[in-house]
Amino acid sequence: RIQILFEDMGEIIRRFSSSQGQPSFSDVEHTKLKEERDEWDVTLDEEEEDDSQPWSELTTTQKVLAVLWVIVRICIVILSLYLFVCSLSFLSAAFQLLGGKSAGKAFSQGSLLTNPIVGLMMGVLVTVLVQSSSTSTSIIVAMISAGLLKVRPAVNMIMGANIGTTVTNTIVSMGQSVDRKQFRRAFAGATVHDCFNWLSVCVFLPLEYIAHPIEKLSKVIVDNVGAEKANDMDFLKKITDPFTKKIISIDKRVITAITEACTVDDNPNYNAADCKLAEEKSLIKVVNEGNAGFLFADTGLSDTLVGVILLILSLLLLCLCLTALVKTLQSMLLGKLAKTLKKYINSDLPFPFKWLTGYLFMATGVGMTILVQSSSVFTSTLTPLVGLGVISIERMYPLTLGSNIGTTATTMLAAFAAKDNRTNNIQIALCHLFFNIFGILLFYPIPFMRKLPIKGAKALGNTTAKYRWFALAYLIVVFLFAPLILLGLSFNTIAFGIFFGLFVVVLVFVAVINIMQNKCKDRLPKKLQTWEFLPLPLHSLKPYDAIFTKAYAWCSSVKYCPCNRGQHAQVHEAEPINQDGGQGLAIKNPNSDSNV
Repeated sequence: RIQILFEDMGEIIRRFSSSQGQPSFSDVEHTKLKEERDEWDVTLDEEEEDDSQPWSELTTTQKVLAVLWVIVRICIVILSLYLFVCSLSFLSAAFQLLGGKSAGKAFSQGSLLTNPIVGLMMGVLVTVLVQSSSTSTSIIVAMISAGLLKVRPAVNMIMGANIGTTVTNTIVSMGQSVDRKQFRRAFAGATVHDCFNWLSVCVFLPLEYIAHPIEKLSKVIVDNVGAEKANDMDFLKKITDPFTKKIISIDKRVITAITEACTVDDNPNYNAADCKLAEEKSLIKVVNEGNAGFLFADTGLSDTLVGVILLILSLLLLCLCLTALVKTLQSMLLGKLAKTLKKYINSDLPFPFKWLTGYLFMATGVGMTILVQSSSVFTSTLTPLVGLGVISIERMYPLTLGSNIGTTATTMLAAFAAKDNRTNNIQIALCHLFFNIFGILLFYPIPFMRKLPIKGAKALGNTTAKYRWFALAYLIVVFLFAPLILLGLSFNTIAFGIFFGLFVVVLVFVAVINIMQNKCKDRLPKKLQTWEFLPLPLHSLKPYDAIFTKAYAWCSSVKYCPCNRGQHAQVHEAEPINQDGGQGLAIKNPNSDSNV
């Protein structure tokens, strides 16, 4: 109380001493930090009470109707969740139709994959294209089984597949962009997976390139332990396939066949005619006696056209299901029910087992991911719950880590099912497992290291809540432009070395200066105490926000523009803006809280 009193007194003094009665920078920063802290505290949402009539005061008819309404909402949630998972399956099929052949052709460049950066970026891009780490890792296992790829470059590709699979979570989180509070949490809950994977790659990719610890450890285990064929545990597909197979059926063997037929290096059976024939084959399964018909069978349409149609339909279905799921859950999670769920999900185990809470949720993530055979489906299903505040970011993190381990079961099953080179196949599956385990050991048990991915995800969530366009920009840059740029630079060793060296120097410099600005600002030169000496586009997103605002305002003025929903952009009356002696027009930005 004394501390709060002194802070209030200091605020009053600073306000009166200010030239125009405006709060000082420290006041604004303190207020922002307080608001930010409130946004992430899910317990504050418990203040929202259910205003419905108590059960004891209801008549018999009202009680029956209330029970029926609860049953209807539960059915809506189950149906929405089912169709949501099916939409992810359609989305994956669409990306495979659009980019599956390119992915297979990319994996056929065996000599280039020996470069660790090329292997990593290939893993990222191919997984983004096929929307499934299970598919990309299965292709890698098939290449090893055919003798077209060795274990060492495959480890780098597995790391890239780990990164690429998180794109689905980010796409799903954008479904809650209407509500800033939900979008902040949902985007952070999705990107905490990205932050962990990128941090793990930054540590273990150079370490693996220098000393190969993951490859050597897996080799020792494979040499001393035998393996038997595993059983198929794909529980989720048994439920969704009866519906999804009526719409589209993809022959994933075509992608593997392209990879095997078009690999020139270390392939004595290479034939250009076979490669061309494999590329011309359609990814859509042919209907025969053993394969029932489906909607897009024998339509005469190209794979690309079917992929575009399926992409549009899958995105529409995903958005509709996500909206229905979020709205229904939001109506159900009120009052005591919300408090109970948040209490048990976000609370810790009693002493002295408090430290085991995170590991318990991690084990839950492992089990659920093995059950549904997809980390993308599991984490994408949790993302709306994070947005609603049912699951906190601190709880989402161990669940995500568990899903990372659980998804290695797919690679393991594919390795056991392969007939040739089973030793190498099992070795790469173990490499996938050890990479995730080592990342967890580094970024979870140690409290300081555990906070790094969470803080990174919260920073991204805060930025996205302020500038909603940042989510789309992040999606395009991180999963498309950055991998393509790094892939292009990696072909020239000198150019990549210069670029990477400059990037590391700048990154270390910025990190050190930021830490000193927060901890010991007075020890820095006056010019380095803030980033104001840099051009505005280098330390703020406001210039880019102005561009998007103008683009949105122009788009809204066009009669038939998709972003024009019948209302034009809200433009306030012209007000003089005294900012460094300038004048301007205040225009409200619909995508952020700022005026341009």
